[in-house]
Amino acid sequence: MSHYFAELTSPAVAALGADGRTPVLLLPVGAVEPHGPHAPLGTDPLISAGMCRRAAEALEGDPAVRVLILPPVPYGVTRYAAAFPGGVHIGEETLHALLTELCAALLGQGLDRIVLVNNHFEPEHLATLRRVVRTVADSHGVRIGHLDLVRRRHAERLTEEFRRGECHAGRYETSLVLADAPEQVDTELMAELPRVPVDLPAAMAAGKTDFAALGMTRAYCGDPAEATVEEGEASFEKLTEMLIETIRDVAS
Repeated sequence: MSHYFAELTSPAVAALGADGRTPVLLLPVGAVEPHGPHAPLGTDPLISAGMCRRAAEALEGDPAVRVLILPPVPYGVTRYAAAFPGGVHIGEETLHALLTELCAALLGQGLDRIVLVNNHFEPEHLATLRRVVRTVADSHGVRIGHLDLVRRRHAERLTEEFRRGECHAGRYETSLVLADAPEQVDTELMAELPRVPVDLPAAMAAGKTDFAALGMTRAYCGDPAEATVEEGEASFEKLTEMLIETIRDVAS
């Protein structure tokens, strides 16, 4: 049985819920942008997709929910890395319109349990996702889910580096990529990179709006040289736990 919505047939979609299980649709979101000299541009959507896959596998056969993963939206609001090659930015209104219209298309078919799964934390991107949740609620009377990882109750369950705000292509994110797609990390270069201590939320709140001003001269912060597969798997376990909690909340 596939976990991927786009692999179903039309009759299979029409039959969702007939077995008594509530269908919950996960929408992986991220951004295509530089992640240091060592990690892939698609780090953020890769992590979102990895969380979704793990949650769907963990809930396979669950008597209460049927989890399906929608085709991802890999592009997001990403201006901070504009000085580096590889960033693909879309504006707030474009992202808002895309996500709200996707939700409306699903809601129109009675598929009203949707969860946004995001791992790109640029403030304007996060604000747009939060606005999508409000817009869908105001327009359709439906509360979709959004696992907002920077909220304190979620962030405190993740690594020390994440909590310090050094979470762009450092130990935290690089470990996650190593756990899911190790071939996409230049591990020799990774091992040579020095720690770059930057409190991203504090610096952004102070008005710094690009990586150079933030002190991220190679498009990363934190300590990627300390990244390990083991830490990545442990972080994925925590992320998946939180996503499953969100799925059950939305399903109820």
